Amino acid sequence: MKILMVCLGNICRSPLAEGILLQKIKTAGLDWFVDSAGTNGFHVNEAPHYLSQRVAKRRGIDISKQLCRGFVPEDFARFDKIYAMAADVLEEMKKISGDKYEAGKADLLLNVVHPGQNLEVPDPWYGPEAGYEEVFVLIDEACNELVKTNSIKK
Repeated sequence: MKILMVCLGNICRSPLAEGILLQKIKTAGLDWFVDSAGTNGFHVNEAPHYLSQRVAKRRGIDISKQLCRGFVPEDFARFDKIYAMAADVLEEMKKISGDKYEAGKADLLLNVVHPGQNLEVPDPWYGPEAGYEEVFVLIDEACNELVKTNSIKK
């Protein structure tokens, strides 16, 4: 299974999602590949936001070595499932991908936990550390469900 997590800048939410899911699949012994990307490309080759790193590190997850990258149309060929953190990110993925967009591969991450509700992971970028904590909890819950669902299918 190859999973891509996508947010706006690949600096706050999607790096957390990548790190959280990587930790969970390692613990579960799953042979998955996980990556993350951003739709705006403003932070390419930068490390994740320091508050994302801090919140992850407190929970034993090191995301400091991740480098932000831009989402590209070819990601639909490379990944089995692509999870967007918010509806605007999903719309940008459609625009960027053009005719390479595959609706069956893309969804909002929180639909894993709340199917069809189209809930979003809020962007903590301008807020205090508490917002990053909230984002971590939401993503952690969705990643738990991803791993659990896959384990049941085995």
